[in-house]
Amino acid sequence: MLSFVDRLGPAVAMRHIVLFTQPGCLSCELMKVFLEARQISFHERDISTDSDARRTMMEKYDSSETPTLVVFSENSEDVVIGFDPERLDHFLETAPSSDSVNES
Repeated sequence: MLSFVDRLGPAVAMRHIVLFTQPGCLSCELMKVFLEARQISFHERDISTDSDARRTMMEKYDSSETPTLVVFSENSEDVVIGFDPERLDHFLETAPSSDSVNES
């Protein structure tokens, strides 16, 4: 059986993930553990210290809660609000692994 990371497709380099979090958010911690356990790389933005991140999360992604995860691909941005492992598995099947290497 292939691992989650082994199932990642060739489009890996064209996708990235942003995770909006804040301190004291248990669901945020669960989300980070979930992503790290699957070796999925992500960029964390703390809305408590980054006003631009808070504004982006609320205005662009219409979210008022953390965690808010955005999966960027070549032609789309998929948003997952809250910690929903089943929905996350669907969106993250082609997300980049933390082991991915970008060639220069």
